[in-house]
Amino acid sequence: MFPTLALVSLSFLAITYGQQVGTLTAETHPKLSVSQCSSGGSCTTVQRSVVLDSNWRWLHDVGGSTNCYTGNTWDDSLCPDPTTCAANCAVDGADYSGTYGITTSGNALSLKFVTQGPYSTNIGSRVYLLSEDDSTYETFNLKNQEFTFDVDMSSLPCGLNGALYFVEMDKDGGSGRFPTNKAGSKYGTGYCDTQCPHDIKFINGEANVLDWAGSSNDPNAGSGHYGTCCNEMDIWEANSMGAAVTPHVCTVTSQTRCEGTDCGDGDDRYDGICDKDGCDFNSWRMGDQTFLGPGKTVDTSSKFTVVTQFVTADNTTTGDLSEIRRLYVQNGKVIANSKTQIAGMDAFDSITDDFCNAQKTTFGDTNTFEQMGGLATMGDAFEKGMVLVMSIWDDHEAKMLWLDSDYPTDADPSAPGVSRGPCATTSGEPTDVESQSASATVIFSNIKTGPIGSTFAS
Repeated sequence: MFPTLALVSLSFLAITYGQQVGTLTAETHPKLSVSQCSSGGSCTTVQRSVVLDSNWRWLHDVGGSTNCYTGNTWDDSLCPDPTTCAANCAVDGADYSGTYGITTSGNALSLKFVTQGPYSTNIGSRVYLLSEDDSTYETFNLKNQEFTFDVDMSSLPCGLNGALYFVEMDKDGGSGRFPTNKAGSKYGTGYCDTQCPHDIKFINGEANVLDWAGSSNDPNAGSGHYGTCCNEMDIWEANSMGAAVTPHVCTVTSQTRCEGTDCGDGDDRYDGICDKDGCDFNSWRMGDQTFLGPGKTVDTSSKFTVVTQFVTADNTTTGDLSEIRRLYVQNGKVIANSKTQIAGMDAFDSITDDFCNAQKTTFGDTNTFEQMGGLATMGDAFEKGMVLVMSIWDDHEAKMLWLDSDYPTDADPSAPGVSRGPCATTSGEPTDVESQSASATVIFSNIKTGPIGSTFAS
């Protein structure tokens, strides 16, 4: 996720973050129904729930209501160092709809972009699917399986991202490995991804206060000394103007705290422990500008179904992952994925190691995906179990141009791989998106998993 040239962070305006557990607001997880399917297409509905990431939550002193973190600044008296801060500060429960614009209804999850809450203005959100115990994260092994969902992103303009993806978080949010994390998965702790984000306030049960610096262009975000890294499978990063599916891999096999070169920041981008670029299939970038968008073959002005199939070399749940296939269903019609139309490349319509190698060569991109094991590494992460993430966010670092416009902006847009969508390079400014598209909402619904061919009518 977030294949940019600089650190990317989600933007939000609510007071945030913590590791102890507060008692001022009850934590009640919104219920969400999902389906588990078997060969032949028989599906069973099961009750699950979602939990808000701890980064969005009110963080205050234990037993009181004094903020440990306000705007993009820590309280030095409560948080003079990582361990003292973790002991002094408590993360509290969330008012999901009133403060964060997060609602569920049956099998549908709605994430509203901007919410005017009783005490704050919240921008964006990130939630995780919890298991039947309503406390630990649901984990998925999608090898030789397919993952299907419906999405309505018709109101998401250039510069927004309604994302659905998997990361290799700890099932308990890290509370088992790091006992100072008292909140755990029940309060949405333990996030990581291949960008090794530094904006996470608590990593490995400690506050990320060392070298903390507030963002120069986001008054509510900052970055600390440490990042937090893990494998990531981006099923869906999209707005109404474009979409990408992207596996990213790492050399580490679980959530790992990084520092220095290992984080891959700035000029060290290709020397870190994770593949930040990934191997993306974006129909527009791959040469078909008629496939996905308002009024196009996949019409983003109305709801449609996204099917992603994870094929293994031996067609078992333990074989090496060898191919990621994509298809769509809209208005009762199954729509095959677009094919690449790039000079020098074969007509690929799925993600394989051959596709990734050809893309990197043709576009002149560094191939850390291959160096870190490619699809086999992605499959190994699934076999261990990955956590489902759903979010809505804007981009203070690269304005989402890497998804829906020309990127990098100083490159020739006619060069292969530079044009990624139809949006102007001046689009995506967070201040504009937040003021002009405050009501934008992404709706994910009808989530299904099962053997290949079991989750949709062909």
